[in-house]
Amino acid sequence: MFNQKLSRRGRTAGAAASACAALIAIVIGTHPAAAASAEPVLGSGNLMQSEDFFQQGLSPVGATVDLTGKQALSACSGEETLRTLTKGKGVAYADVAWSFDTKGTLLTEAVTAGSTGTSAASYQKQLDKLVRGCQDEPAGHWHYGTAHAIKVKTGEGSWYPAYNGDGKVAGGVAVIRSGRRVGIVELTGQPSDDAGYMSGIAAAAINRLAG
Repeated sequence: MFNQKLSRRGRTAGAAASACAALIAIVIGTHPAAAASAEPVLGSGNLMQSEDFFQQGLSPVGATVDLTGKQALSACSGEETLRTLTKGKGVAYADVAWSFDTKGTLLTEAVTAGSTGTSAASYQKQLDKLVRGCQDEPAGHWHYGTAHAIKVKTGEGSWYPAYNGDGKVAGGVAVIRSGRRVGIVELTGQPSDDAGYMSGIAAAAINRLAG
């Protein structure tokens, strides 16, 4: 089963990296909301921006944005997307795949908006459950580490370090929420052996999600 996860991860990361390296232009837009609706709408501005990475010591090369909810959620989830996880009931969706000048470093982010606070809480719970499903793996296998809660003025979430088969930090993943907006962001590869590096990524993602 683990090999299946890795093969899916390889296909997902490879496709995203190729698209990013080509410097495909970012598509900017928002999902139309129903007339007179107070439901939150998402656009590319709710995703992490290049300046967020500069603050983390990363130099972005390119990004591909999509507003359909079809970005693979994480290395753990294989090819599952937010659209499938929410059964297409999200008010809106936004995804991005970033590449950087550091070889092997890639970041993917997928966010959605729930129609109610209850649905948003349900999506957050499902995402955390999905990530925790890859915490317990046999020795020598890639896995996620212990969950760490994070809370900022604009929202909250949990971040998890990722470890390769040698037990070294290899990025991390975070489940984030701001009001009725929920998402997941994952960094593959990391320019630091400090597992806490993912905390800064998670905080920046939450702030953008709330914007």
